[in-house]
Amino acid sequence: MLISCEIGEEQLLYSQLKEIPEVKSCLITYGSYDIVAEFTTDTPAQMNEVITTKIRKLQKIRSTITLRVIN
Repeated sequence: MLISCEIGEEQLLYSQLKEIPEVKSCLITYGSYDIVAEFTTDTPAQMNEVITTKIRKLQKIRSTITLRVIN
């Protein structure tokens, strides 16, 4: 997931994302997006649940783009 956040809130958001069990990797970046977060779920329904109830509910997020990868 590519995440844009409010200016100066990258570290706080990074810390909050790392507390979500499904988030496996999280990186602060520079450019159009502030954070790249990798998370895994077993089903599309679980993925939707994580996105809508855990990630997008965090304060300071301006926008997200989800890139779905299937193994």
